[in-house]
Amino acid sequence: MSSPTQAMSPSTLESPARVLSAEEASRARREHEERADALTAAHRERRLRGQKHPVEDFLFTYYPFSPAKLRRWHPGWDVAYPVTADVDSRGAALITDVDDAGHRSWYLDYLDPPPSGRPGAGRTDTAEGTSGTAGHDGRLPHREADVLLRRADVERYRRDRASALSFMRRLLSASSLSSRRPQFGCFGLHEWAMVHRVQEGEQRHEDLPLRLSQAETDQVVERENLVCSHIDAFRFFTPSAAPRNAMQPTRETQVELDNPACLHVGMDLYKWAMKLTPLIPSGLVLDCFEHARETRVLDMEASPYDVRPLGYGVVPIETASGKAEYVRRQRGLAERADALRSRILDHLPPAID
Repeated sequence: MSSPTQAMSPSTLESPARVLSAEEASRARREHEERADALTAAHRERRLRGQKHPVEDFLFTYYPFSPAKLRRWHPGWDVAYPVTADVDSRGAALITDVDDAGHRSWYLDYLDPPPSGRPGAGRTDTAEGTSGTAGHDGRLPHREADVLLRRADVERYRRDRASALSFMRRLLSASSLSSRRPQFGCFGLHEWAMVHRVQEGEQRHEDLPLRLSQAETDQVVERENLVCSHIDAFRFFTPSAAPRNAMQPTRETQVELDNPACLHVGMDLYKWAMKLTPLIPSGLVLDCFEHARETRVLDMEASPYDVRPLGYGVVPIETASGKAEYVRRQRGLAERADALRSRILDHLPPAID
């Protein structure tokens, strides 16, 4: 059993909006793990067989988050739960992100109520508490004994990841539909620009054939307008395609340029949500993962690759009808991405000047 750790002060962090019982926390963790396992089952099975999947592997290779990390349950920064929820009847840890002393990474443990009025003072036994909404003093009603609670270490996150937190907050706010007018004229040509004038065997997805010949693929890039504004798509353009782009995005201009309608901006919500754990509840992280997976389908169906052997369709953006289909689906994805973006921002702790 871990001992309380003083790491935050009521003057800088308000009381939790909710405190779960150990039973509720255990149930929430099991439900999250089951959902995460279902979402990653096919990938994990393919990995055991040594089999690649050029569409879905992207979610585990480009985004450096393993199924095991996606499986970790986090209730969100404003929710606390008894430490006993993370151990079995013998005191052995039920989760993987704890150290030998029983401390969970990026979490702090504190008494409710702390004897001195400050989270982290004193010690306690392993009594379980009763769930409910905390009062104005942060204490739960009808509790017979002090309880050692666990909560995301917001102060440490603010201190150790201050620059990253500021960047993510600014980027997410700036790229919302309420802040920036979406642009729907890219037609997914970023994937085409990544194979412009490449030699045989040099394309990014070597296991997939091109739908058109290399010469025809090059012609599409050369007759269309390249207007990619997202640095993490643009940086993979071939040397011959990059100068054709209407802008030259950089990391320094990302907050200024990210387009709310961009598929990769929408998929990146999964990245930001993962980077924001444990502040963000893990259910929202899985929602972002599902959105990224859905978006990846359009990304590849509109690409120069032939993904029909994998069971997908084709969005032929080199034609007028294909462009119209791309924009139709892009609009729906942009709206769903914006709802997720708003939820992420709403779940962030208040900024401190």
